This record gives sequence, structure tokens and C-alpha cells, in this order.
Amino acid sequence: METAKTVEEWGAELGEQMRALRLRANLDQVSLAKRAGISLTAIKNLESGKGATLKTLIKALRVLDRADWLSTLAPPVSISPLQMLKAKPARQRARRRPQDDGMDRGDT
Repeated sequence: METAKTVEEWGAELGEQMRALRLRANLDQVSLAKRAGISLTAIKNLESGKGATLKTLIKALRVLDRADWLSTLAPPVSISPLQMLKAKPARQRARRRPQDDGMDRGDT
């Protein structure tokens, strides 16, 4: 049974894959950074597994024509037909509350 990877291991693996994609596209780090509109340091950090922002990853993936990776990170949420039957219907509007205008309506 495989043990869960650490954040550092995931970062290193992703960095290696990003570097391989960049080299396959025949780009150096400077060119990728310029085309993605991010700093060279950001690319170096991404490829070395030292950490990068999600924005950096997305911009680099777009330049490398691999934005399809993002759909595997956040697949659409699907609800099974059984869950739909069991679920309560969504409220369409709030219940109207009686307004207190200071008038006594008790004995009219």
C-alpha cells in the first residue's frame, strides 16, 4: 500500500513534470517566464519544488498548452440520482415575517 506523499514530494514531482514540459516545448526558463508574464524566480521555484502560487502554475500551464491539467485538479462535482431524490428541495425565497408597526391587532 502506497503511503501518502508529503507536500514537498508533490511539489518536487510537479516541478519535474513542469521542467519536462518546458524542455519538450523547447523553451528556456527566461522565455517561459516572459511568455507567462511571471518572474524568472517564480519559474525556478516552481520547477525546483520550492513552492509556487496557483496563479504561477496556471499561467505556466497555459503557455505550455497544458491547461487541461487543471480540470483534473478540480473535476466537476456530480450528484448521483439517489442523492438528488434524498435531497431536500432548495429554498426559492425567504419566509415572510409579520411586521410590527406598533399597532395592536389583538381585539379588533
